[in-house]
Amino acid sequence: MEKKRNVWILSILSIIMLVLGACGQEKSSTKSADAKESDKTIRIGYQKFGTLNILKSKGELETRLKEVGYTVKWTEFPAGPQLLEALNVGSLDFGHTGEAPPIFAQAAKAPLVYVANQPANPSGEAIVVQKDSPIKRVEDLKGKKVGLNKGSNVHYLLVKALEKADLTLDDIQPVYLPPADARAAFEGNQIDAWVIWDPFLSAAELELETKTIQDGEGLVANREFFLATDTFAENKEVLKIIKEELKKVDKWIEENPKDVAEFLAPEIGMSVEALDKTLKRKEYGLEEISKTALNDQQKIADTFYNLKLIPTKVNVFDASIDVKKN
Repeated sequence: MEKKRNVWILSILSIIMLVLGACGQEKSSTKSADAKESDKTIRIGYQKFGTLNILKSKGELETRLKEVGYTVKWTEFPAGPQLLEALNVGSLDFGHTGEAPPIFAQAAKAPLVYVANQPANPSGEAIVVQKDSPIKRVEDLKGKKVGLNKGSNVHYLLVKALEKADLTLDDIQPVYLPPADARAAFEGNQIDAWVIWDPFLSAAELELETKTIQDGEGLVANREFFLATDTFAENKEVLKIIKEELKKVDKWIEENPKDVAEFLAPEIGMSVEALDKTLKRKEYGLEEISKTALNDQQKIADTFYNLKLIPTKVNVFDASIDVKKN
């Protein structure tokens, strides 16, 4: 009897072990499937104003990537720094920003790679004053209050404009404000000049009585960059598809600025006229990362280090897989 009971117990234990083993295999299989699914999802970050937003709206990238087994997850960000922080912590694979955010991200050891860029657009940022202001040129800014977004592209524009006028930031009174607050201060005559970029610049030109005393021509490049994590950048097949679709949508935007402006206006909260002006002012044609573009970025990085905006020197070429400094 005792022997039978022991056999029965062993049989029950065997069944339990088999069930547990099967459950373990099922969980392992599920985890493996989830990992594979994650590997096949491309996480793209975009901002409301930018080529990627239009690419998202058209849906053609998803169709192309589906053909090679990938899906796309889109995430909107309010600005470049937040987008690159997500890229830094591994929440994104690909995204876009202006010139300044990648420099701060690289200084923070973010594993980013420059993938492509829009053509230089120096007229898309400028130093403006009130139409009736006695300020006629950059030299007249000495001792004046100048509003700008700290650590942005226009921070670099202001430094270069002051250098050209034999001045430095110590010769003016910088007032660091984000665009919306800077516009309010400008309208309220709380600042004497405002350094700003499109589409805020176009909106100010159309809606306020402004006078441009210096834009970026001859001083800065002002490019939009497309970036990826260093691991994602190894997927040449997917990057090729993304760049091909970016080129197509870039061409479409160039040929249909009014349609794009009408699409973006309610999303951004700006007039169609301001966005149309911005889109017509910029240059088009996606470019591969070049030594020229990276050298321009290096100048910004060196300037920001000298201004103590970043804690360490940055070698921009470390974030390029195809272009070398020498």
